Parts: sequence; structure tokens; C-alpha cells
Amino acid sequence: MNFTTRPTLRGTFGMVSSTHWLASQSAMRILELGGNAFDAAACAGFVLHVVEPHLNGPGGEVPAIIATAEDPTPRVLSGQGVAPAGATIEHFRSLGLSLIPGSGPLAAAVPGAVDAWLLLLRDHGSLPLRTVLEPAIGYARNGHPVVGRVGDTVRTVQELFTEHWPTSAALWLQGGKAPETNALFKNPAYADTLERLVVAGEAAGADRVAQIERARSTWREGFVAEAIDEFMRQPHRDSSGKDHAGLVTGDDVAGFEASWEEPATLDWHGHTVAKTGAWGQGPALLQSLAVLAELGDPADLDLISAEAVHTTVEVTKLSYADREAWYGDGAETPLKTLLSPAYARTRAALVGETASLDLRPGAPDGRTPTLPSLALGNDVGVDATVGEPTVAPEGVTRGDTCHVDVIDQWGNVVSATPSGGWLQSSPTIPELGFCLGSRLQMFWLEEGLASSLAPGRRPRTTLTPTLVLRDGVPVLACGSPGGDQQDQWQLLFLLRNLAGGQDLQEAIDAPAWHTTGFPSSFYPRAMEPGSLVMESRLGTAVRDELVRRGHVVTDADAWSLGRLCAVGREPDGVLTAAANPRGMQGYATGR
Repeated sequence: MNFTTRPTLRGTFGMVSSTHWLASQSAMRILELGGNAFDAAACAGFVLHVVEPHLNGPGGEVPAIIATAEDPTPRVLSGQGVAPAGATIEHFRSLGLSLIPGSGPLAAAVPGAVDAWLLLLRDHGSLPLRTVLEPAIGYARNGHPVVGRVGDTVRTVQELFTEHWPTSAALWLQGGKAPETNALFKNPAYADTLERLVVAGEAAGADRVAQIERARSTWREGFVAEAIDEFMRQPHRDSSGKDHAGLVTGDDVAGFEASWEEPATLDWHGHTVAKTGAWGQGPALLQSLAVLAELGDPADLDLISAEAVHTTVEVTKLSYADREAWYGDGAETPLKTLLSPAYARTRAALVGETASLDLRPGAPDGRTPTLPSLALGNDVGVDATVGEPTVAPEGVTRGDTCHVDVIDQWGNVVSATPSGGWLQSSPTIPELGFCLGSRLQMFWLEEGLASSLAPGRRPRTTLTPTLVLRDGVPVLACGSPGGDQQDQWQLLFLLRNLAGGQDLQEAIDAPAWHTTGFPSSFYPRAMEPGSLVMESRLGTAVRDELVRRGHVVTDADAWSLGRLCAVGREPDGVLTAAANPRGMQGYATGR
């Protein structure tokens, strides 16, 4: 089933793939101006804040993995904001909450995306700040044709906006109506915010690094932090059904800086796959690859067969069970053991012929796993609803995510997954033109867990960019929106591309599936034992066999799962790119 919707792009100058065509083309413009992959990725990131506001925003976060032409060793950029100083388990319990709400000011972490993009520019970019931000400022001030899903999202939460979030209604319900598909939409307040950062930077003089540092300090300690501090003190409705004030203060914003870190890596099928550390879910993909390698040659998997669907789903359940028990910022995650061949063999032995309905974390180094009460079936006092991205008018809101990959002619490469700060996350801060995110919902309000809430910790994010090397040379950058599904869809892509020999577009276009048989990372943290969601084009014979094996199968539309982007480098130096056709929004470009 090697059907493709588009060709894999090939060239030698530079390649970009992102979840929105305007971001891809804006990044390509930066390459044409002589910028490098890092300039281009940052430009795309700021444009995505404007053109995909239901999927990410400046009040959200971004992790990235990069490699430079001078040093191909992968490095992780952590733009995941932390829990504010006032975010304690005791505080939430005092409000009568058993879970952190999925929307509203109370769920906000310290924003991390803008500082991370600026840090990337400072350390590895080459162009002036104004040049990089010019497209985003232009689309915010002069308008851009809004995609239909923005209007759909706004209509779904229209009652919430009009009754409880008036500042969001003022921006997103202009004239009392949600934006119509392809209508020109403007956000002058956010254009002003970016322009003020640029002007503040230029006041530092002609030096590019000094300009960026001044812009960073202006964000952290100037008008942005001041507006956040004042607005977060005002109670607003959240998904608990009550009004609560936020916890992020100006001091929290001033105290956060994005950082560089070592990646988690796995040598697999002649490649080295690099992910974030276990403060994100990325190592779960590495665990899945390691277990599959113990079950046989990955190249032998027929990835349109019931056997392959069953095997990958059962392996994923095991990896995500370990995610629940062991992953978290500040946790003593035994990552070396979790990624070892010996541990992978013990996990592979648990993959049977029928679907498991249990959450089965392992015991690395003989340690006893600890799971949250919800995962053990205890009542936490909420009605379970599932699915991401979804929104509901009562205030239970979820957004999704963006992605961008860039590779340039010199060998610089970046994979970044911006998210959070969705227009439906929390009320718009009117002076800034954006809202904060709701990433705190990924913490548990129980002591003693790997991802228990604590001030200064990063939420265990689902955001998970990927960088792949062969013989020490970066050959692939990829990623996908999709919350808990991100690493499941990337697993299928890597199996098809790295082991199966399919080119980028073939591997993206092939049928996809995933499971939700583990606690969701998103409020209200539901779990569906035995679940398997698959694109219908896999066929009834595959479906019937999976049902026979005990899977609870949900048929999804034929082209609905997986939203991957990818860029690569072939052995002869030719650059490649591809993007997901599902939703008709993501595009690759290059030459």
C-alpha cells in the first residue's frame, strides 16, 4: 500500500516542513535571505503563533532538538515552562480539586515558547531579530486567511467566551461571530507585542546577540510579565466549573529561562534516534523501538497487517505504562535501564497473542512502580471524556499542537514541536493579544509520583520532536501534533522509513493507528483499556482479526490519524521534505 498524495520534495538548498503553509513558506523566505535553519525555524514558530492559534501560542511552550553543521551532536532545547511558585498540591486541594483543570488561568504554567525561540536565535541564528519576526508581525497586523478549524474551535466555546471570558470574546468573536473560513483575521495587540520586543532589542545597539538578549529581558521582566501578573489575579471560569485566579506571577515569568540539555538516545537499526529526556514522553518512543527490535527484525513487519497493528499497539501500551510510572521532571527516572536491551527483552516477553487490558509498568533495577489513583481505577470525582483535540462549551477545552522541521544547505537541522497557549486554553490577556496555556493539567495532585505537582518542575509534556542520525550525521528530523499519539504515529513513520525503506511522503501517507489504553495526559485523565483507533482504509479483514484478538476497535475516517512533518538528508547529500496531507493544512517546501 505505497500510495502517496504528493511527491517527496528533493533539492540541495534547504527544506522546510510544517503544519501550516504560511509558516513553511515564511521559513523558506528566511533561507532565501541567507538565514540558516535556526533563523528559519524561529520565524516559522512565531508565524505559527499567529496562523494556528488554536494549536499553539506565545503563552505556550516548545521543545526542540537541533544539530549544527559544526557539531552534529544532538542538543535539546527545553522551552517547556515550569509550575509557578504558588502551584502546590496543597493549594489545589484547598480549592476542593482532585485534578488540575484542563483550562483556565489555574492550569497555566510559566510560558516558555518565546524565550526558547529567542534563545535558539541567540545561540545559533544569524539574522537580525526584526528580519526573523517580520512575517509574524505582518500576519498579525495586516491579517491572514484563517483556517476553518479556528472558527470551528471558537464556535464550540462561544458560550464560554461570551459568558465567562469577555476578553477572549472581544478578540475571537468580533461582531459577535466566530471567524469565517478564509476570512482575513487580524490580531493587532499581538503585532504590537512583537514590535515592542523588536524595538526594545534594537535599543540595545547594532549587535545581534545584544538585541536578542534585550528582547528576552523585556519579555521576562518588562511589559509582558507585568500584564501577565495583573491579569492572572483575576478569577475566571475553568473546566472545574468554577472561577479561579491563576498562579503565574511576574516573578515566575522573570525567573524562567529556556535551556539546553542532553538528549535521550537509542541506537536502532543502524541509526541513532534522539529524543528529549524523561520530563517529556519522548523516551517512550525509544522504549517501543527497543522492544520491537527484541521481537524480530523491524524490516519484516508488514505494516498494513493485523499482526503489525497488534504488535505495535501492545508494545506501545507497555512503554506508556512505564511513562506513567517513571517519567517526570525531578523524578529519578532509571532511563539507562529502561532503554537497555535486557529490559527490552523482559518487556517483549509480555507481548501476547491477545490484547492486554491492563496497565503494566515494569520494575527496572528491581524498583516497585507507583501509579496514580486514577490509573488504579479509583474515583477522582470527574466524568471521563476522551479525545484530543476536542473542545466543549462547559469549559473542558483541549487544543492540539504544531510542528516544524528545517534543514539547510550547510547541514544545520532542527525539529520543533510548539504547543499550548491555545486560544481556548484560558482568557486572552487583552494588552498582549494572547492567553497562557494549560500544561499544568499533566501533573498529578498526589504525592510520591514521578509526575506529582511541585513548584519549579516541568509538566511531563507530550511534545516530542525527533532527530535521527546515521554514522553520526543527522539524516532525519520529524514530529507530529497529537498529544499522547505523537510518539505512536512517529513510531509507525520510523518503522516505515528507517526499517521499511519507504520515502518520507510514503511513510507519512500510509495508514495510521493508535491506542488510548493508558491514562491520558489531558484532563480528565481518562483511560480506555484495550482501545485501538485505526484508519478505516486498513480494511475490514484487519479490523475483524483485531477484534478477535480482544482489541476494542474504533474506526476512524480513512485519512484522519497522524499529522507528521519530516525533512531529511540522503546519502548523496540531497535534501528531502514531506508533510501530512490529512486536514489539508501542512505543507513542505524547498529547493
